[in-house]
Amino acid sequence: MQADLKIVESELLRQIETCDPIIRQAAYQLAKAGGKRLRPAFTILAAKSCGATLKQVLPLAVAAEMVHMTTLIHDDIIDASPLRRGQPTLWVRWGKELSLHAGDYLFARSLKLIAVYDKTSIPSILASVSVKIVQGEINQLSAAYNINVTFREYLDRICRKTALLIAACCQTGAIAAGAKDEYVRSLYHYGRNLGIAFQITDDVLDMNASQEYLGKPVGSDLRQGVITLPAMYALKVCSCKDKLASLLTKRDKNEQEIKEIIEIIQDCGGIDYALKLAKRYLERARQRVEILPPSKARDALISLTYYVKSREH
Repeated sequence: MQADLKIVESELLRQIETCDPIIRQAAYQLAKAGGKRLRPAFTILAAKSCGATLKQVLPLAVAAEMVHMTTLIHDDIIDASPLRRGQPTLWVRWGKELSLHAGDYLFARSLKLIAVYDKTSIPSILASVSVKIVQGEINQLSAAYNINVTFREYLDRICRKTALLIAACCQTGAIAAGAKDEYVRSLYHYGRNLGIAFQITDDVLDMNASQEYLGKPVGSDLRQGVITLPAMYALKVCSCKDKLASLLTKRDKNEQEIKEIIEIIQDCGGIDYALKLAKRYLERARQRVEILPPSKARDALISLTYYVKSREH
């Protein structure tokens, strides 16, 4: 994928160059901060696994990354996150208003890019997912510090936050390739299952990775009152659940309290439980792409499930 992603990167920067000068500087900062470009990778691999070329799917791959960048900008503003990938976030450097405009502009550019496709389902899918992402952010805000969140509510939240966009990348990549419906459905479910596992792993990394790997402070979710799967499990099984509940619902936690919460969750098996569940979703993802014709692209999609399992950041 390296050669393809270099082309995606070049086209992404070319698209940003056409922006208003001030917005261009803000968007360029986020683009150059790096990132794994997983959404374009999923889009391209899904398309190639169904017989398409990079040229056929390049506008869609770049659009997918622009939608993702938009969500990052909005997430950082909502969460008041000072760092993204180890660098100051856009709103810290440019202010909230300009950052919001930069995000909106990137989203508008993404819609313009996908207008080249004659399949009306592609813009419809991306627009629908974008609405659901915003709804997920609103739900997360309203559920802050709520220790009674259910697994179904958690699953809905992480689907909207991460999994649905990855699923849409795989789905639209297949549609752009002209794949038969069976392959389109399988790639959608592959992306959804992998995306769920990706976000569960992210929630674990928020507790047990270093700030160097995360590019942001450890325990960011805990500071914002976001109750994730490891904490949910610990609240059910640990002997000191009252103490844990008190710490989780406290709005101004100091560093020692964050460390104590993480230690309790780890000791109660919350980390291990979450990782085991993530592995189950990854296995489901692998099963979904086994029906695709043998190809290097299909093998890469399978390999990405192992990447999610082993990644450090």
